[in-house]
Amino acid sequence: MPKNSKVTQREHSSEHVTESVADLLAHEEPVDYKRSVLNVTGETWDKQKDAEDELEAENRPAWNSKLQYILAQIGYSVGLGNVWRFPYLCQKNGGGAYLVPYLVLLIIIGLPLFFLELAVGQRIRRGSIGVWNYICPRLGGIGYASCLVCFFVGLYYNVIIGWSIFYFFKSFQYPLPWSECPIVKNGTVAVVETECEKSSATTYFWYRETLDISNSISESGGLNWKMTLCLLVAWSLVGLAMIKGIQSSGKVMYFSSLFPYVVLVCFLVRGLLLRGAVDGIMHMFTPKLDKMLDPQVWREAATQVFFALGLGFGGVIAFSSYNKQDNNCHFDATLVSFINFFTSVLATLVVFAVLGFKANIMNEKCVVENAEKILGYLNTNVLSHDLIPPHVNFSHLTAKDYNEMYRVIMTVKEGHFKELGLDACLLEDELNKSVQGTGLAFIAFTEAMTHFPASPFWSVMFFLMLINLGLGSMIGTMSGITTPIIDTFKVRKEVFTVGCCIFAFLVGLIFVQRSGNYFVTMFDDYSATLPLTVVVILENIAVAWIYGTKKFMQELTEMLGFRPYQFYYYAWKYVSPICMAVLMTASIIQLGVSPPGYSAWIREEAAEKFLFYPTWAMAILISLIILASLPLPLVFILRQFHLVSDGSNALSVTYKKGRMMKDISNLEDNDETRFILSKVPSETPSPMPTHRSYLGPGSNSPMEMSNAPNGRYGSGYLLASTPESEL
Repeated sequence: MPKNSKVTQREHSSEHVTESVADLLAHEEPVDYKRSVLNVTGETWDKQKDAEDELEAENRPAWNSKLQYILAQIGYSVGLGNVWRFPYLCQKNGGGAYLVPYLVLLIIIGLPLFFLELAVGQRIRRGSIGVWNYICPRLGGIGYASCLVCFFVGLYYNVIIGWSIFYFFKSFQYPLPWSECPIVKNGTVAVVETECEKSSATTYFWYRETLDISNSISESGGLNWKMTLCLLVAWSLVGLAMIKGIQSSGKVMYFSSLFPYVVLVCFLVRGLLLRGAVDGIMHMFTPKLDKMLDPQVWREAATQVFFALGLGFGGVIAFSSYNKQDNNCHFDATLVSFINFFTSVLATLVVFAVLGFKANIMNEKCVVENAEKILGYLNTNVLSHDLIPPHVNFSHLTAKDYNEMYRVIMTVKEGHFKELGLDACLLEDELNKSVQGTGLAFIAFTEAMTHFPASPFWSVMFFLMLINLGLGSMIGTMSGITTPIIDTFKVRKEVFTVGCCIFAFLVGLIFVQRSGNYFVTMFDDYSATLPLTVVVILENIAVAWIYGTKKFMQELTEMLGFRPYQFYYYAWKYVSPICMAVLMTASIIQLGVSPPGYSAWIREEAAEKFLFYPTWAMAILISLIILASLPLPLVFILRQFHLVSDGSNALSVTYKKGRMMKDISNLEDNDETRFILSKVPSETPSPMPTHRSYLGPGSNSPMEMSNAPNGRYGSGYLLASTPESEL
C-alpha cells in the first residue's frame, strides 16, 4: 500500500473516520479479482505461489520439508501409551478381538477429528487460541483450556522421561543393578534385603532404589535428589529442542521419531528368537469374541483412540499451522492415524513376545520350587512314592510332567491338598498377569531383559527408545502451549520457552519427592481425561454447527483442490459429536463409580495396597478438573456479555498482493455495516458478477449468508483465507 494513501494517513490521524470504506478504496490500487477469494468467474490463479507469498509476507516459520512435518506428527501421536497402554488393553479386552472396536472407532471418531484439527490449523495458521477465537469467539476458551491441559500433562509426562533417563544411565553395567537382590549385613551375618526378598529384584529396584517411595501420599518424605537431577536433565532436553521453535524441534524429530521404530524392530526380531515368545503372541491374538459385546471394551477403545492421536491438546493444530495452505492434510491425517495404529500393533507384538519369554522363565522357576517341596514331602513320608508317575525324572522335570504329578496328588490328597502349599504352575496364569504403565516398563520388561544375552545392550536400547518416545510427545505437548501463546501475545519465543521450562521444572518438584509417584498417578488419571473430552466435543460443535459444516467443506475444497469425502460431512455433524458425548457420559459415570484412590507401596509388607485419597488430595484432584475446564465458561460469559472485546464488530480491509483480507481495528457497528452492505447502494464496492458460484444443495451465496451467525466475526461473508490480524 502506498505510504501516501488515504488509508495510511488515517492510521496516523486522530480524526474521526467519516468516509465509507468504498471511498477509501477508491484511492487504492485496483484489486486483482482473479486471485481474490471473491472470484466466482471460474478463472484460475496460481494457488501455490499465492500461498507461498502469504507465508513470506506473514514471516511465519515453516517446516523444512513434508517429511519433517510428518515425522513431527508421528512423534507427537506415537508415545509411551502405544508401548505400555495399548498392549495391556489388548490383553484385558479380548486379545485380537479388541482390534476390531479399536479400528472401527479410529475410523469413525479418531480420523475425522484428527483431520478436523489438521485442517483448521492449516487453514487459519494460528495456534489453538487463535484458531478457536477465529472460528467462534464465544468458544475461544477452548484454546486456553487446551493450553492448561498441556501444561498439566507436560508436568508429569516429563517426570516419566526423567525415570527413563535414570534407568538409561544405570544400564551401563553388568550385571544390571536390578537383576539381583542386594545383600545387607546384619551384624556378622549377610542376609538378603527383606523388602526385596518378599517381592522381587526388579520391583525392589523400582520402588526403593529409584523412587525411594513413601507408604502413602500423605508422607512427603522430602525430595529424591536423584530423580530431581533427572527431571532437570529432562526439562533441559525439552528446552533445547523447543528453543528455536520448529527450526530446532523439527531436526530433533528426525531421530526421536525414527529411532523407536529401529528399536521395536530389533526387539521383535530378538524376541521371536526367545524361547516362549510364540506362546506370548498366541495368547495375545487369541480372540475372545464375547468381549466385543461388552460396552466397557468400547469405552476403553474410544478413550485410547482419543489420547493416542493427541486430540484436543493443541499440538496437532500447532504443527499443522506451519504448513502451506495447499498441503494435503487429508492424506496426512490418514497416514498418521494408521501409522499410529500399526505402531501400537508392532509394540504389542514386541511386548508379548518378551512377556511370553518371561512367563516361561517364571513358570520353570515355579516348577523347580514346587518340585523341591514334593521331594521334601516324599523324604518325610508325607507323600507316598506311589503317587509319582514312573516316567517322571526330578533331575529333568518338565512343566508337563509336573502338571501330571500335580493333578495326581490333588486327586489323592483332596482333603489335605491345601496344606501342602503346592502351586499349579500354569503358563496361562503367568500370561494372564496383566501389567501396564510403569509396571510394564520398569518392572516386567526390565525383569525379562535380565535374562537376555548381552542384557545391558538391550536395556540401553529400550530406555533410549522410551526417552525418544517421551521427547517426541513432549515437543508436541509444549508446542500446544508455546505456539498459541506466542501467536496471541507476541512474546519472544526463546524467552517464553526457557521461562516455561523453568517454571514447569519448579512446579514439577512435587513429582520427585518420595510420594511423587502418587501425584503422577493423580494427574494421569484426572487432569486431562474429562476436560479434554469436553474440549474436543466443543471443537466439533464449533466447526460443524456454529461455523457450518457446508461452509467448512467448501473452504476445504478451495484449500485442498478437491472435495473431501461426504463421510466427513456426516461424521463431523452427527457421528463424532454423539460418540464423544457418549464417551464423556461414560467417563463421568466411571469417575463416580470408581472410588478415587491409588496403589500405594507398603514397605513393611513389600506389596501394593489400594488407598483412598485424603481430603486435601481430593481437593487438589477436583481443582485440577475445574481449573482445566474453567476457561470454557469464563471466556463464553465474558464475550457473551461484552465484558471483553472479541473483535466481532471490528472489521477493516487491507490489500495484500491483490487478496482481500480481514483485519482487526476499532470501527463502529455502523461502519462495519456500511462496509458490507453500504448505506447507499451506489457506494458499495461491488467486484462480484451478477451470478454466484454453486456451493451445493441448500447452500447460500456469501452475500446471502452475511447475517448468519457463523465464522470468526459472526458473519458468513468470507473475505479471507488467512486472518491478517493477530487474534
